[in-house]
Amino acid sequence: MTDLPPSARTDEGTAVWSLRSQHPAGLLGVPRDGLRLSWEVRSTSAARQVGAQFAWSDGGDWIEESPFEGEASIAVPAPGGPLPEGASRHFRVRVATEAGWSPWSAELEVEGAVDRLEAAVITVDSDAEGPNPYLRRSFTLADAPIRARLRISSLGLYEARVNGEPVDDEHLAPGWTAYQDRILVATHDVTSALREGDNVLAVRIADGWYRGRLGWRNKRHHYGSALGLLVQLEVELADGSIVRVDSDDDWRSSVGSLLMTSLYDGCDVDLRLEPHGWDRPGFDDSAWGGVCTLDVDRAVFQPRFAPPVRTVAELTGTLSVRDDRTAVDLGQNIAGWMRIVVRGEAGDTVVVRHAEVLEEDGALHVAALRTARATDTYILDRDGEHVLEPAFTFHGFQYADVTGAEVISATGVAISSDTPQRSSFRSSEWALDKLHANVAWSQRDNFVSVPTDCPQRDERLGWTGDAQAFAATAATLFDSDAFWRSWLVDLEIDQDDDGAVAAVVPNIIEDTDFDSTGQSQIMGRAGWADAATIVPWALYESTGSDEALRQQLCSMRRWVDHLERRAGDVGLLPSEFQFGDWLDPDAPGDRPWEAKVSGDFVANAFFSWSARLLARAERLVGDADRAVAADALADRVADATWQRWGDHASSTQSGCALAIEFGIAPAEEVAGLGDRLAALVREEDGRIATGFLGTPLVLPALTRTGHLDEAYAMLLRREAPSWLYQVERGATTVWERWDALRPDGSIHPGDMETGEGMLSFNHYAYGAVIDWVYRTVAGLAPVGDRPGYREIRVAPRPSVGITEVSAEIRSSLGPIGIDWRLEGNALVVDLSVPFGAEAVLDLPAGPESIVRLGDAPAPDRVGPGIHRLTVTAPAVADPARALAQRSAV
Repeated sequence: MTDLPPSARTDEGTAVWSLRSQHPAGLLGVPRDGLRLSWEVRSTSAARQVGAQFAWSDGGDWIEESPFEGEASIAVPAPGGPLPEGASRHFRVRVATEAGWSPWSAELEVEGAVDRLEAAVITVDSDAEGPNPYLRRSFTLADAPIRARLRISSLGLYEARVNGEPVDDEHLAPGWTAYQDRILVATHDVTSALREGDNVLAVRIADGWYRGRLGWRNKRHHYGSALGLLVQLEVELADGSIVRVDSDDDWRSSVGSLLMTSLYDGCDVDLRLEPHGWDRPGFDDSAWGGVCTLDVDRAVFQPRFAPPVRTVAELTGTLSVRDDRTAVDLGQNIAGWMRIVVRGEAGDTVVVRHAEVLEEDGALHVAALRTARATDTYILDRDGEHVLEPAFTFHGFQYADVTGAEVISATGVAISSDTPQRSSFRSSEWALDKLHANVAWSQRDNFVSVPTDCPQRDERLGWTGDAQAFAATAATLFDSDAFWRSWLVDLEIDQDDDGAVAAVVPNIIEDTDFDSTGQSQIMGRAGWADAATIVPWALYESTGSDEALRQQLCSMRRWVDHLERRAGDVGLLPSEFQFGDWLDPDAPGDRPWEAKVSGDFVANAFFSWSARLLARAERLVGDADRAVAADALADRVADATWQRWGDHASSTQSGCALAIEFGIAPAEEVAGLGDRLAALVREEDGRIATGFLGTPLVLPALTRTGHLDEAYAMLLRREAPSWLYQVERGATTVWERWDALRPDGSIHPGDMETGEGMLSFNHYAYGAVIDWVYRTVAGLAPVGDRPGYREIRVAPRPSVGITEVSAEIRSSLGPIGIDWRLEGNALVVDLSVPFGAEAVLDLPAGPESIVRLGDAPAPDRVGPGIHRLTVTAPAVADPARALAQRSAV
């Protein structure tokens, strides 16, 4: 430790902030193993950390670990071994700089899970889509508790209360996972809800994803036919005694006002049937029935580390009365439900219907919902005002119609997995800012326990193609690391024995759902299954933590091994069904898999790219020899793919972009391929001509090959198809089809050759462009060999029509901020770099430019702090210049 300052030397100008684990803040009962700690540092006296030291306590004396050298502050293994079972461990950290040691940080408390719950899983007879079971358990405490933990999970969804009060602010618990192998257990602190004397634990359960209707084939019981409840309440009294209340034969059961709850269809409520007071002490449950136990493998119940679903916004609806209905407009497409206040009479039936858009005559457009009823009904139990809100369901909608009573007010309750916002963006171009907001809303609306494709129709599935396309943008916009890592666990669970990855995770789809003719249309599809490699790598780049790579390395290996086996001696994947560049705007509307770019080329390009990402992961957290082999495989597949499909790839935007960004084209041909891609863009007047797989890559490929004019022509285009066309048409989220709303105002019919309609106004896949906006328009990007923004590439690229941009990303090291503006003949950049990071300056200097930092020539790099940079006569992209060249193609 000779390079560290003496322990007694202090650096009062340095402080540790935001000590945290990899788990969502405030989550109790997290996995006991594998805890990692991260922190931020703020300093007025130093630029970097040269070492750090942990201290920890399990409730007794503090143990100070030996200091360690280096800059590590992201996902550092925590000291002390596994967390204590069902109890807390406290942590502190201090850092060393050249000036000395900082003070110790504030304490972080992390509470471990119980290894195995001993309570039984209880159930009652109930029909799917029928009345929801109500379960209650009375118990008495001899004294007020000093500590109480409720550990709870279910087969189906649950909603728990103690003495009439909700135990949490969560929705749709325990969330959706690969239930056949993993069901999440939540731990709640209910100390303040309990009291000396009589108490009641009350739970309602529902079908949810477990046995409710999922998918477009109207199938139920994907995981089981019986609902179940698992409860273990542990109460510590002042005398040291422990009282346990478990799910067992002493529970009572009945039904109430919830006649039906369905994720797709909504909620039917008859308020006249509610057993008021059922969730509080003193209620007479003598007429209620009993429960029975289920034989369930307890190993499936595992401590959660995924963020729960919570309310993220409440939007006041605008009301208008039309004939016999009250029309509600939230002004924003959301995933959630309506909370309405109505005035009516006992026996009135209030009906609330939902839709994303309106027909030309103002009626709700419900055809896009397919078989999802998306309707909540309520029968009033008395005269007067009522506050009505559904349970165990959610809808994707902006508009609603209410009939059956006078509507006093309407509020849209928007829900999402609780992933804190990580970034912000503002520019002088309102439409670009609106696109950014729309993409963020689509991420919120579709991050409901799993990364869904859409929140409204009879689907709402975790399509892996959408996920991999959007993963980098998702990690930039929100702190979604724990969300993704939890989903990736299920991705590996749902991998076939031969390593093939499902097209939806959790996987409830069968090949027969696609009218398969013998070959799998759901397992191992290119650009979908490659989420196994692409999503973990995106998390590593964005956060700087290698945890996702370590967690998924086996899954990544199995996927690439599977591809290699399928390629066989030929070395290339065979021709077979692929989703391909799904929803290419030039594909037949009813056959979105028939993109311009060959599905065989796409499949082998992704094969090479997955092998390349595996090589990188092996080099970081795996085996060096495997890394060499994976790189060699990636090279062989890329070379063979280019030899076979190179000419074809250069004929489409997606083909060019894939070949450039995935390293398929030989290095000496990349510049020419970039020229060809730019020419294709000019030929189309900047028109986007890519589907789900090509869209995330086309602007990066143009930028990489020096064609910013064409990139901006595509980004800022207002005509269909384009990103800003959607904005101009009033979109508040991202559409599934580029022309979901046609230029003539008509709604795309969404007809598919397979017989189903396919139209959503809330898909995030095309929103993947926002990662490029942060990297290129704002100019902030992580550098690959120093991920997590330890090294920041600062490369703003202004364009005619965008005169200023302000952006911030909350990196693992702290906030990174940039504000740039064009002032006369100069670009002025204000840059904020956090402690421990370094910015590589790649400013848009033209041939006559002078680049300065303050009053001095600018260096190539700057460290932490706030810096003002000036570029005279900067290079400025001009979309019109690109389009003026189209006649020269």
